[in-house]
Amino acid sequence: PVKTFQYIVIKVGDEQYGIDINYIDNIVRMTPITRIPKVSEYIKGVINLRGEVVPVMSIRRKMDLGDDTITNKSRIIILKLEVQGLVGVIVDEVKEVIMLGESEIERNVKNSRNSKDAMFINGIGKNGEELVSIFEISAVIDEVATA
Repeated sequence: PVKTFQYIVIKVGDEQYGIDINYIDNIVRMTPITRIPKVSEYIKGVINLRGEVVPVMSIRRKMDLGDDTITNKSRIIILKLEVQGLVGVIVDEVKEVIMLGESEIERNVKNSRNSKDAMFINGIGKNGEELVSIFEISAVIDEVATA
């Protein structure tokens, strides 16, 4: 049997990225974010999610893509991580869920993009005509736990 992976396709800026669905706990609409002092600039603050305090970060800021522009399509994706627990990331839009087989994911991408991006990406998925950069969630989230 062909091993397949499910990804949620999100937009950040003009690019499409895939997040492995196994990491996703929840997708919520924008909600007030409480700022916290003395944290990295890409940490936007915390939200209250069903009584739990969840740190929220800006992928745009983390990847040096400027500040978030919040629209009615903006969402906070709640990621469930072994070490950090729940972490929210702000995305410009959630597009769809796709299935990709191992053969549809090009893993050797380290040299093809600029190196800053490359550390956040662990593959490029071919979804029909579109290319989707697959996030390396651990690299995207790495420092949130220490915030």
